[in-house]
Amino acid sequence: MTDEEKNQILRRLPSVDALLSGETCRALLALHGREPLSRAARRAVAGARARLLSGEGDGSVTRGDLERALSEEEAPALRRVINATGVVLHTNLGRAPLAPAAVERVREVASHYTNLEYDLSTGERGSRQAAIEPALCELTGAEAALAVNNNAGAVLLALTALASGREAVVSRGELVEIGGGFRIPDIMAQGGVSLVEVGTTNRTRIADYEAALTERTALLVKVHRSNFAMIGFCEEASPEEVAALGHRHGLPLLDDLGSGCLASAAAWLPRERTAAQAIAAGASLVTFSGDKLLGGPQAGLIVGRRALVEKLRRHPLQRALRIDKLSAAALEATLRLYRDGRAAEIPALAMLATPEAELRARAARLCAWLVARGVPAEVVPVAGQVGGGALPLAEPPSWAVGLSSQEPEALATRLRSGAPPVIGRIAAGRLLLDLRTVAEDEIDLLGVQVEGAHAWPGGPPPGTAEAGRVGAREAPQGRSETGKPSGAARTGGRASHGPPDPEGVVGHA
Repeated sequence: MTDEEKNQILRRLPSVDALLSGETCRALLALHGREPLSRAARRAVAGARARLLSGEGDGSVTRGDLERALSEEEAPALRRVINATGVVLHTNLGRAPLAPAAVERVREVASHYTNLEYDLSTGERGSRQAAIEPALCELTGAEAALAVNNNAGAVLLALTALASGREAVVSRGELVEIGGGFRIPDIMAQGGVSLVEVGTTNRTRIADYEAALTERTALLVKVHRSNFAMIGFCEEASPEEVAALGHRHGLPLLDDLGSGCLASAAAWLPRERTAAQAIAAGASLVTFSGDKLLGGPQAGLIVGRRALVEKLRRHPLQRALRIDKLSAAALEATLRLYRDGRAAEIPALAMLATPEAELRARAARLCAWLVARGVPAEVVPVAGQVGGGALPLAEPPSWAVGLSSQEPEALATRLRSGAPPVIGRIAAGRLLLDLRTVAEDEIDLLGVQVEGAHAWPGGPPPGTAEAGRVGAREAPQGRSETGKPSGAARTGGRASHGPPDPEGVVGHA
């Protein structure tokens, strides 16, 4: 297409001013105001332009186009979604949802002044760590604790404060990369630490660590392979061995656990080393995440020997990485649940512990409701993922509703366009909605969204004003066992085309 031909086509488009002064916009102008409608008009015209250049449409902008553009303009960028992927700690979907107690603490702290750094007993300046440190020490057996904004920050702070300008020794088999392309060697370099690699990718012995020690050695480092696993001809020095080596030579051991397990989430899950076990094994400092297996907000947690934690606390970098007041409030509430024996109230742990029979019943209930409304669906056994770079070999057995469609990608797109968006995964030519990561109070809404997406294959997505009439119908009720499970093969998350969890990778040695 020549430039002249393109210009001829684009002359069919209405101007934004013409749209705003037209009859179509008058009622919308009274409802929404000029500025929001102007932005929506520009968005609608841009959509009409794209359709024209692709050979579709006649360049007109309808009231429906404007209403959809208004809806898109008014929708927040960060939105609640229904996670039907079966990945419990989905990095792209925000990892662990907070417990109700944590949400309430955040609401209270966010809407009022607080004693964030004010000591109520003395009337003088206090520490934001005071709300967090006692519970962390009690739960891990550590002498002291510190919270920063995420675990990468915790590791960077520890390396910088303890080994900048000197050497840190780490096994080649533990030079991991976490989500977003962040690598342990890069974090060490950023902290001014010289990396000393020992052993080989698949086999590292304690003698390898000892042979690498020099007068420039400042730190021994263990990095838990929380986001991948090595199987086969492998060997590694245990944390106890490395800690004992450090003790003999007066060197601290930094043990990065990554996934942040404080307690076993479910009996069927592979055993994950806890922070308390790492401290008991002799680690000088232990770092881990707050929003993975711990089930709290994003945070980097550091526990260990008091003298070392104090050194990190006084380092200038700690000020740049400190935890914010809302995360501190959520973290305090989450840790209290552990301390009070109420960890089952933490959503991520509850999801992982949900019995397979209960998931099957939920899937059957949803499937029966959809089938009764003409939506082709069946109950399917599936295998999910823990996600968030945790327990990479675990595939939680679950049950999903499989939606048959000639265009599963198009169906998935319509569901993502809903209010709220629904995120599933595609496998074996159908869209799967895994019930493990769908909360009990979301099942009714999920059913309405799926029915809406099925009812409007070429029209407005669920959640728009027109699709709202579909949503006004009865939502799923009761626990029907109709919609019997098919004999479909188990479908793991790794074969899907849903949004990937970038840290859910399995490596083999």
